[in-house]
Amino acid sequence: MISLADLQRRIEQGELSADASIAQSQEAIAAHEKAIGAFVCRDERPRAATIGPLRGIAVGIKDIIDTADFPTEMGSPIYRGWRPRADAPVVMMLMQAGATIVGKTTTTAFAANDPTATLNPHHHGHTPGGSSSGSAAAVGVGMIPLALGTQTGGSVIRPASFCGAAAIKPTYRLLPTVGVKCFSWTLDTVGLFAAGVADLAHGLSAMTGRGELLPGAAMPAPRIGIVTQDFAGEPEAFGAEALEIARRAAERAGASVRAQKLPEIVAEAWRIHPTVQDFEAQMAFAWEYRENYDAMPPLLRGRLDESKGTTAAAYDAARGIADEARAALAAVFNEVDVLLTFSAPGAAPSGLSSTGDPRFNRLWTLMGVPCVNVPAYVVDGGLPVGVQVIARFGADAGALAAARYVEEALKH
Repeated sequence: MISLADLQRRIEQGELSADASIAQSQEAIAAHEKAIGAFVCRDERPRAATIGPLRGIAVGIKDIIDTADFPTEMGSPIYRGWRPRADAPVVMMLMQAGATIVGKTTTTAFAANDPTATLNPHHHGHTPGGSSSGSAAAVGVGMIPLALGTQTGGSVIRPASFCGAAAIKPTYRLLPTVGVKCFSWTLDTVGLFAAGVADLAHGLSAMTGRGELLPGAAMPAPRIGIVTQDFAGEPEAFGAEALEIARRAAERAGASVRAQKLPEIVAEAWRIHPTVQDFEAQMAFAWEYRENYDAMPPLLRGRLDESKGTTAAAYDAARGIADEARAALAAVFNEVDVLLTFSAPGAAPSGLSSTGDPRFNRLWTLMGVPCVNVPAYVVDGGLPVGVQVIARFGADAGALAAARYVEEALKH
């Protein structure tokens, strides 16, 4: 993979020009794209910016995020060739920091369940995950150092785990979702993929102007609570092994590690996540569903068919449970600095008929807390498996610092 932080250092020190950095990504894309299929469209001759902390950094944008210079087709024939007039604010944040947008990455149709043709870069017979399939695959195979994705259930953390990339789903609304195709306004969150945790920190800091996100020289040993999310079902063997490997590594490095029980209201919030998501999706996709029913992706169309009966009363009750759960979860972080849990049930499933199960991700999306995927384990056959580090709402700097601590511990 390509390290964003390393590119920044080399460009800053004059060892590498911004244009040469972009050219390296273009060469990597030429070498891998035909086999992986991570991009919907690309700029064959992108020009590097001359100023900004992200000058020389090639970025891919998930194709549900508006771009003025590229079509935004959302993985659906309904929007084939559609060209927004303006870039989404999150794209402008990248460009104002000097990044070069080199193309749009594949997404499952409308960021829902219907898979793309993108292949897992570590084993072409397996899914890269979804819905941010192309972004995870492009970073995981080393085509680009940074990519944007989105998460409504588990669409950043899970594909990052499957593709061996680091990723962050930041605190809810740290990054704007204006100009991003809405699925659920209570849940939709823009996230980043990069080679390592420090790269995520450098990318997110440059976009937001938040210097506190940058890696510090010292990483204090965190208090880590291990959460197995029993209410979400059993993990697969490789998922359980990844969490155990990360736990042992953190403990050896000096972290305080303990099993952490979650309040029952938090488990109840996990159960009502689909009520919130599906009720809001009915409104978010009202035009497509009514005017283009036959052209809707079949799995999403089926979900909308099944959830038409969700009542406003059920939705309001679910939101109330979510509010209570957020308060209860905040109290948990008085006992520990971060939580450590599964990024996915296990390694990427074989075949392309499914993008995997988000059951270990959806609670944290509903809670709005920052989550960071850290690659932890590689199974026979080369498939990676990650773990996720979770911090309290708004503590993105803490989540990144603890994730870097776990990442470094896993190297020893």
